[in-house]
Amino acid sequence: MEPTDPGDPGALKPGRGRRRAQDVRRATLAAAAELLLTEGVHALTFSKVAARAGVSKMTLYKWWPSPGALAFDAYFDAFEETLAFPDTGDVRADLTTQLHAFIDLLNRNGPVISGIVGAAQGDPDLAEALSTHYVTQRRRLAVERLAVARRAGQIREGVDLETLVDQLWGAAYHRLLMPAQPLTTEFADRLIAHLFLGIAPDPADGAG
Repeated sequence: MEPTDPGDPGALKPGRGRRRAQDVRRATLAAAAELLLTEGVHALTFSKVAARAGVSKMTLYKWWPSPGALAFDAYFDAFEETLAFPDTGDVRADLTTQLHAFIDLLNRNGPVISGIVGAAQGDPDLAEALSTHYVTQRRRLAVERLAVARRAGQIREGVDLETLVDQLWGAAYHRLLMPAQPLTTEFADRLIAHLFLGIAPDPADGAG
């Protein structure tokens, strides 16, 4: 039997039972998010997170393959609600709402997000987590919302929805990572306006 230590989630504490796994995970993600936002992804280590969360490093090694993967989980856990995709029935309004929230998030946490993207280039575990649990899912949500709009006649038939995702969110990431021009909500509004010049249904298509 392995010895326990005060930071081990399985260790008994005076007057308390074992810590539940979800409580340990919540404390770990909160500690990781705090470290990530204050010091950046490269400063996040299992040792620092374990000390802040009051858990053992062995627990972190069991749950995350690398500090980068933990950093990603902490980021996504902290901002999942901000990244939600609304559906009010008006796709242009919903795109505007989502892109405004996304750009605000990028502007408030640009160094963190840039750090995660950069670190993923040399961390296969982080790259896999980013692709599987964030990029792929985010694209799916966006395409599903755009598909609903297309079925409702708000987007012209034949428009490639995956390309629309690249044009909108890809443009925002480009301005974050290659900052020659400012990343603003006005920029998002121009993106959407220009996009709808090309994807809106032609009124003549519905003429009888």
